[in-house]
Amino acid sequence: MKQLPFKAFVILLVIISFNILFGIDGVALLDPDEPVYAETAKEMIRFNEYLSPRIYNEYWYDKPPIFYWLLVGSLKLFGGFSEFAARIPASLMAIGAVVMTTVSAARQFSPRAGFWSGLVMGTTVMIMYMGKASVTDTTLLFFMTGALLCFMHEKYWLMYLFCGFAVMTKGPIGVVFPGAIVFFYLLATRDLRRMLHMHVIPGLLIVAAVGLPWYVFMYQNHGMQFIYDFIGFHNISRFAAPLHPKRVHWWFYLPVIILGLFPWTGVLLKSIKDAFTKSVGKESGKLLFLQVWWIFVFIFFSIAKTKQVSYMLVLLPAFSMLIGWNIERMTCENGKYQKGWFIGSFVMFLLMGIGWIIGGRQMPEVAVHGMVLGVATLVLGAAILFALKKYSSVETAAWLHVVAGLVTMVMAFGIMMPKLQDRFSVKTVAQTYVAMEKDSSRPLYIDKFLRPGFMLYTDIPGIEADTNSEKSLDAVKQDARPKYIVMREFMYNKMKEKMGGEDWELLENKSGICIYRSR
Repeated sequence: MKQLPFKAFVILLVIISFNILFGIDGVALLDPDEPVYAETAKEMIRFNEYLSPRIYNEYWYDKPPIFYWLLVGSLKLFGGFSEFAARIPASLMAIGAVVMTTVSAARQFSPRAGFWSGLVMGTTVMIMYMGKASVTDTTLLFFMTGALLCFMHEKYWLMYLFCGFAVMTKGPIGVVFPGAIVFFYLLATRDLRRMLHMHVIPGLLIVAAVGLPWYVFMYQNHGMQFIYDFIGFHNISRFAAPLHPKRVHWWFYLPVIILGLFPWTGVLLKSIKDAFTKSVGKESGKLLFLQVWWIFVFIFFSIAKTKQVSYMLVLLPAFSMLIGWNIERMTCENGKYQKGWFIGSFVMFLLMGIGWIIGGRQMPEVAVHGMVLGVATLVLGAAILFALKKYSSVETAAWLHVVAGLVTMVMAFGIMMPKLQDRFSVKTVAQTYVAMEKDSSRPLYIDKFLRPGFMLYTDIPGIEADTNSEKSLDAVKQDARPKYIVMREFMYNKMKEKMGGEDWELLENKSGICIYRSR
C-alpha cells in the first residue's frame, strides 16, 4: 500500500497546522456567526443541558449538537470561554480533513500526489479562513470528506458512519450530499450495479442509528416547533428562499472559488482539464469521481437561493486532490513548460497583488500592511512565473505557492485582522457598555446582527432589534421608555426614522458599531 514517508508527513503537518492555528486567539469572535455557536455552548454548560440548544436563555433549533458538544468540551478543558477555546475544535477538524485528504490521495495516486494534495488544501485562503472560525463548516467538512473518501476506498461501513456524524453536524445534507455524489458518479460510469455491494439498506440503518435519536428526542420534547424551525426554515426555506437577497446571483460562487483557492487558483482550470484529457487507467475513474464531487456541490449551491461563502468548503478536497495529482504528473514531464499554469498564475497573482494594495487603502488601520502584502504577492507571483518559464521547474513553482499562502495568512489573519476586529466584532462596544455609568432602569435594544456577540461577551441578552423587520423596528419606535440601543451606524442612519431614533444621543462609536441613548 502506498504510504506518505514519515518525514514528508511531519513537514506537511507542521505547515498546515501553522497555517490554520496561527492567530486563532488574536481576534475577537466575528459577528454574527461565530458568537452564535460559542454562546450556545456556554448556555449548555450554564443550564447543564446538552441535548436542547439554547441562545439568549431560550431554546432554538438552528443546528444539531455535535459542534456544540465539541465546543463544550473545549470550554471545559480550557477553563471557560476564550477565543482560543472557542476556535480550536473547528481548527482541529480542518487539520483532520486535510490529513485525510493527504493520506487518501497518497494511497490512490502516489505519495507525492498525496503530499501536494495536502499542501494545496492546507494553504488555501479558504481553509486558512474557515479553519480559524468557530463555526460548523469544518466539522461538516471532516465528516463529509471522510464519507466520500471511504467510498473511493470501498470502505462502505465506515462511509455510513461518517454520514451519520455529518447528519448530527448539519442535518440531512450530511447523507444527501454523499449519496447524491456517489449516485451520479455510478450513473456516469454506468456502474449502478455496484450499489448491490454497498450494503445500502443496513448502511442507512447505521446512519439512522447515529443521527436519528437526537431528532426524535427534540421532536418529543419540543414538538412541531422543532420541525418547523429546523426542517422548515433552516433546511427547506434556505434552499427555496434567499437568506441574503442581495447575493442571489448565479455567478456568486465563482469569485468565492477564485479567491478561496488562492494561491492555487492559477493551476485549477488546467488541473480540471488535464484530469479529463491526460489521465490513464484506474486513475481516470478516481479523478472522474473528484470531478463529479465538485461539480455537484457547485451546481447544487448555485441553484439554492441562500448563498454562503462557507458552502464551497466541502468541494475543497476534490479540487486539492485534482491539483495535487496534476502537480505530480507535471513533475514527471521532464521540464516541460506549463503554459496553462503560467497564464493562470500571472492573472491571479496580478489581481490579488493589486487587490491587496487597493483594498488596504480603503481601511486606514491597515493601509501600510495592505501595501506590503500586495507587493509581496506580486514579487512571489513574478518568482513563480520565472520558475515556470525560465526553468520549467514545477516543484519550485509549487513551493513558491506554499510560501505565498503562508505569507498571505500571516499578514492578513495574523497582523491585519487584529487591527480591524472592531469593524467586525461587537466585543469592544459590549465591554464599554458593561463598564460605563448608566441608568439600570433603561431597557437595552440590540441590533440582531450584533446580539449573539453582545450576549457572548456580557451575558446580557437585551431585546432584539431586527433592522430587516418592519415589525421589529416599529416595536422599538412604539416603546416610549428611555432606552439604550446598540446598533451598527450605517443601519441606524438607514432606519432611524422607522425606529423613531432621530433624536437619539450617540454615546460610543467604535469603528461603526455604536451605543445610542434615547432621550
